[in-house]
Amino acid sequence: MPETDLNLLIALETLLDEESVAGAARRLGLSASAMSRTLARLRATTGDPLLVRAGRDMVLTPYAESIRERTRDALHEARAVLRPSKSEPELAALRQTFTIRANDGFVEAFGSPLIAAATQIAPHVRLRFAAKPEKSATHLRDGSADLEIGVLGEMGPEVRLQALFRDRFVGVVRKGHPLEQDGQITAGRYVAFGHVVASRRASATGPVDDALARLGLARTIVAVVPGFPAALAVARTSDLIALVPASFVGAHRAHLGAGAGADIYAFELPVVTQTITVSQMWHPRLEVDPVHRWLRQLVLSVCRRQAPMPDAP
Repeated sequence: MPETDLNLLIALETLLDEESVAGAARRLGLSASAMSRTLARLRATTGDPLLVRAGRDMVLTPYAESIRERTRDALHEARAVLRPSKSEPELAALRQTFTIRANDGFVEAFGSPLIAAATQIAPHVRLRFAAKPEKSATHLRDGSADLEIGVLGEMGPEVRLQALFRDRFVGVVRKGHPLEQDGQITAGRYVAFGHVVASRRASATGPVDDALARLGLARTIVAVVPGFPAALAVARTSDLIALVPASFVGAHRAHLGAGAGADIYAFELPVVTQTITVSQMWHPRLEVDPVHRWLRQLVLSVCRRQAPMPDAP
């Protein structure tokens, strides 16, 4: 069988990225006519026009759009195989910005030690924490994020995953709240007060409500806020009960230093819920990249050092 000319993969990736014969030619150092001949070969090989005229511009065909990401990944993998990177990157001289998608609870709990650990080793590295209003592999696939931190959702079968730590939810009220005097807090006392919950999608219910329902109880959700810091802020200045991760409570107390946690009271939930596993996720094209591997190891070591959290809040 005739072998496929893999040089066409470079031209294809450039054409799909530039969406222009002239732009691809400039980028590859070819003449416009040579690039046009290469496009003709690609059309013959794929059986698709790939780029078509739309007025004065050119646009990708649906097939070209569908293979854009696969082409980029395939070329990246081929280059990684043929030109493996140095096994040990020069971290002291590394100048790179890493984008990490994570919720504000993770940033509150782990952002500061992670930044300190990264800049101590690689002083010119910058960490950019981006909000994650939804669970999606899109940002890992298109390269706009280097890591995603959170609980595994519908991320796609190709996404790599590594567990960082296990966490659990606890209840939090202001210091001096009536529940602080109750000692062992029962489910009945728990639902006697209003609640504030954190949700990206403005969803008010979850596993705690399912567990309460099995006891014939229901809590009253008074407010829904976008993140755990907001939930804690509301609980701190009201009689509402917040539901937040134990790791977040630990970070709050650590940041206060002496007299940590003097303004809040955290307690174990009066119902049984599953613990949650927080993981870091990345795209397989970065699997063997030594710099990305260093970043993943750094995140893992910082999280393992901070967690697991104490058994009691």
